[in-house]
Amino acid sequence: MNPSAGPFVGIDVSKDHLDTAVLPTGKRWCTANQDEDIQSLVKQIWSLKPKLIVLEATAMLEMPLVGALAAGGLPVAVVNPRHVRDFARASGILAKTDRIDAQILARFGEVMQPDVRPLKDKDTQELTALMTRRRQLMGMLVAEKNRLSAAPKAVSKDIKNHIAWLEKRLWDMDDHLADTIKNSSVWREKDALLQSVPGVGPVLSTSLLAGLPELGTLNRRQIAALVGVAPFNRDSGAFRGKRSVWGGRSHLRSVLFMATLSAIRSNPVIRTFYRHLREAGKPPKVALTACMRKLLTILNAILKSQTPWKVSCVPSTT
Repeated sequence: MNPSAGPFVGIDVSKDHLDTAVLPTGKRWCTANQDEDIQSLVKQIWSLKPKLIVLEATAMLEMPLVGALAAGGLPVAVVNPRHVRDFARASGILAKTDRIDAQILARFGEVMQPDVRPLKDKDTQELTALMTRRRQLMGMLVAEKNRLSAAPKAVSKDIKNHIAWLEKRLWDMDDHLADTIKNSSVWREKDALLQSVPGVGPVLSTSLLAGLPELGTLNRRQIAALVGVAPFNRDSGAFRGKRSVWGGRSHLRSVLFMATLSAIRSNPVIRTFYRHLREAGKPPKVALTACMRKLLTILNAILKSQTPWKVSCVPSTT
């Protein structure tokens, strides 16, 4: 197969259907989102010898298809839906249907040619699902505690019982996550490397293993952009706006934020860096974001070098 000469394929994934578009031929078709139909679709696409297949990340609905395509040795890129939507608007395409979305995805692949990232294996997908469930339990727990503060006596007992149940489920989930890590030699080694850094605990380590498989394979700028802690310029003509961070994987950013607060207290490198920024006049939020980026850079370098934490070997973020 000569992938450089192949077409670009866009697949719009919904709960029930898979809409496929091919460029430059313009061929389009729709299939059911069922296991047997997925296997048939993979065979169809294989016969096209595509250069790239592009799908949007759609709340894990795309994972069975992505897994089947990857197992067939086909080049797949799972992209951020907002990037595709912005691309469509910039192209003057405002309408939105499944067929149009598939065409836009194929066109996005042809023009932007996103990188084909390493795909998560079955065990990593399971770990991701566990972490997603943990975030859901945390969200329900916070919501119930907020309700309890203003709840009338008639329902407060029921809310307290539910809070106790959620806390128990959260403890059980943490135990399950810990066992999952321990039972994998690869994860166990990576987890030990990550947790060798002061301020990094099991929640951040597990979140990164599940949600950031690229950690240790990219450079510091790329990994910061993936998580959404890389500052972007906001300039136009003579106007010079403040640089700001946006996009990325928000669920990882929130966990990284909490870990950075801990690192500012317990990690000598992060603590010194934060104090230096504050003394230089940086606002607390700006200094904290810079510390998040530095901590992520350190973790990326540690996995890349397979070397545990050493203060003398901390990489520069400049």
